[in-house]
This record gives sequence, C-alpha cells and structure tokens, in this order.
Amino acid sequence: MTSSSNSPERAFTLVEIMIVVAVIALLAAIAVPAFLRARKRSQAATVRNELRLVDSAVEQYAIETNKKTGDAVNFGDWRKHVKPDTRLYRTGQDIFGNNYGNQEVADLPKVPQQTWDSLSDVTDDEFWAPFKRKNGNGTVTNTP
Repeated sequence: MTSSSNSPERAFTLVEIMIVVAVIALLAAIAVPAFLRARKRSQAATVRNELRLVDSAVEQYAIETNKKTGDAVNFGDWRKHVKPDTRLYRTGQDIFGNNYGNQEVADLPKVPQQTWDSLSDVTDDEFWAPFKRKNGNGTVTNTP
C-alpha cells in the first residue's frame, strides 16, 4: 500500500483501545461469576442425581437379598447395582471425593457434610429435599 503525504493515516488512538479493553473487562467481570455459579449448580445437580442412584442401588440390593428396614448395606454390595465404568461405581464417592459410604435399607442416602458445605452458597434445604446431610460426627440433620 502506498501512502501519500497528503492522506492522513487511519489508526486507533490509545483512548479508543483502552475503552474497548475496559468494556471487555466489564463483560468478563459479569460473566465469570455467573459461569462459576452455574458450574456449582451443575455439580449440585450431579450429587443429587447420584444420591438417587445410590438409593435405587440399595433398594435393588435389599430386594435381591431379602434385607429388611434398617439393615446395613456396604458400598461393595450396592455398587453392583450401579452402572459399571462410572466414577460412582469405581469409588463410591461424589464429585468432590467425599464417600457416600455404607447405607441402610429404607433410609435415603445422606449428603456428605463437606459436599453440603461446598455447595451451600448455590443450594438450600429445598434443593436437597428429601436427602439429608451427614455431619462430620455422624449425626444427620435437615438444616445447615
């Protein structure tokens, strides 16, 4: 491209570039927290779905083995009723690495306390209903 000394050069000024950068930063500041919240909500939905799978697996095991209400069901027993080649089947843990552990027949599985705490800013008691949380000391409660 040839340029003559009579034609002015066209370029962006530093102020224009700074305005564009500021607008992009503002959009990112709005979008990133929303993305992180959506990610945590999706993790919470995954945990809740896994609790349903664990409950179903315990029920299936109890039916097959004639277990009665209150009987303990070990992870090794209920895992046989979970789809193989999944993290839940391999480890018996939620997405944060907290164990679902042993269960009892006719009792709903409990949300591990650390998982409850990790997701408490995006979920409430209603979200986890009918599942309860398991405190660090082994007690079960419905409220935080």
